[in-house]
Amino acid sequence: MKVIVDTNIVFSAILNTRSRIGKILINSQGHFQFYSCDFLRDELYKHRTKIQKLTGLTELEVEELEMAIIKNITFINEGLIPQKIISSVEKLLKDIDLADVPFVALTKELNGKLWTGDKKLIDGLKSKKFNSFISTLELSVLLDELEG
Repeated sequence: MKVIVDTNIVFSAILNTRSRIGKILINSQGHFQFYSCDFLRDELYKHRTKIQKLTGLTELEVEELEMAIIKNITFINEGLIPQKIISSVEKLLKDIDLADVPFVALTKELNGKLWTGDKKLIDGLKSKKFNSFISTLELSVLLDELEG
C-alpha cells in the first residue's frame, strides 16, 4: 500500500518516537510504501530549532532522530507531479489549506492513501468527496495483522 505522509505525522513521530505513529514509521519497513514530498524536508529544516526546544535535544540529536523517522520514506520532488493534477488539487484545497497541495497531489499521482492528522484537511476534503485517507489506527491495525 502506498501511504503519503504529511508534515504533521512526521513532526508527531519526532516529538514522540514511542508513539503509535513513531512505531509505524520506524517499524513497518516491507509492509507499507511511505512517500512524501521534498517540501517535508524543507519543513523539518525550517522548524528544527522549534523541535529542539520542544524535545530538549541538541541539533545533532534532532538530526539523527529525523533521519530515523524518515529513513523509510521515499521523497519525490513535487515539481515532477503533472500540472494538471496540481491545478485540480489547488481548486480542491483553495478554501481549506493550500499548503497541503503537494501532499494531496502526490496522493492522487501515486493513487495512494494520505496519512495526516490534520482534521480540518480531512473534513474539508471529505466534504468534497475526496476519501483517499488512512488513519493512524487503521495503519496500526494493518501492521499488527501483517506481523501476525
